[in-house]
Amino acid sequence: MSRLTFASAGESHGESVCAILTGMPAGLEIDFAAIADALARRQGGYGRGGRMQIERDAVRIESGLRRGRTLGSPLLLRVPNKDHRIDQAPAVTRPRPGHADLAGMMKFHTKNAREVLERSSARETVVRVAAGALASNLLAEFGITVAGFVVALGGVRATITSEDPEELIRLRGESPFFCPDPDVTSEMKKKVDATRSAGDTLGGLYEVRAYHVPPGLGTNATWDGKLDARLAAALMSIPAMKGVEIGLGMETAALRGSEVHDPILKVEKRPRRARNHAGGIEGGMTNGETIVVRVAMKPISTLLCGLPSVDVETGEETTAAVERSDITAVPAASVVGEAMVALVLADALLEKTGGDSVEEVRRNLDGHIEEVNRLFERW
Repeated sequence: MSRLTFASAGESHGESVCAILTGMPAGLEIDFAAIADALARRQGGYGRGGRMQIERDAVRIESGLRRGRTLGSPLLLRVPNKDHRIDQAPAVTRPRPGHADLAGMMKFHTKNAREVLERSSARETVVRVAAGALASNLLAEFGITVAGFVVALGGVRATITSEDPEELIRLRGESPFFCPDPDVTSEMKKKVDATRSAGDTLGGLYEVRAYHVPPGLGTNATWDGKLDARLAAALMSIPAMKGVEIGLGMETAALRGSEVHDPILKVEKRPRRARNHAGGIEGGMTNGETIVVRVAMKPISTLLCGLPSVDVETGEETTAAVERSDITAVPAASVVGEAMVALVLADALLEKTGGDSVEEVRRNLDGHIEEVNRLFERW
């Protein structure tokens, strides 16, 4: 049963986008600079469009805090929209292939996709990032670091060699694509520029890693309690995501078991893995290794060149409607993915430890780790 729950509300051009985060333990000192950094990263990345020139996202935490510390009560997060013309925005009767437009029209029995796209827009992810930054804030109290970064864009693949989270985060911060491989920056820029000239869009892959996660989060006992299932559901809930893999992921289907599974070694009287093909999760539970999750994002479905469509009002064959859009938002998606992984891991941590305050969580986590260590004390 979830301890940390998150729910959002708001439309793309409404007054604001809001979220309620329930279950955060009391006594957490909020890192406001880290929240601002995450929101700024979500707005950044080479290939973004006009909406990012309008908004200057900042979250207002309107409940659940006193003097910068959590009270244990629900946190209300609100990000105002500068562009809040929802009542004046024109009707959209030419659905965009790949978007929620046409499916939503049929679901809600409307010929105006405006009533669908306002909620299905990726604008909603701004409060996911704010809530995820709070979850990362909590995880950091226990030495857990979550970092997302781009590993491929439009077919241009990066090579990630470092296992040091500080170095990866530093390299990510130096890249206009949030990619820790500086050797691919020029090629990615050329790809984005050529795609912009063609009025088209690009997708890609991003990876989220979580370091120093204790073993035993998640469960093998129920289908919806398995941590890999929870991560996949959270990441697939982000608009435009089309695939999630953990560790080697899809590669495992073409390999033998001896090539896939991670040998268990005795290292300093403790079991350790010779490699991390499992991506830190086995049987729905963390095994103490780094969690590695990779996500595929499709190209954005609003194309400046306009794909063939039908005007549902008149039945006329035409081209799809064009809303403000990006050439690519894979860098921004990596920030949203990082937030969702942090929310799932924070929930799993609280589920394992219980505790109404940060200090109680700490005592319970310390007790869990002591029990794990006691299993091997006679080695």
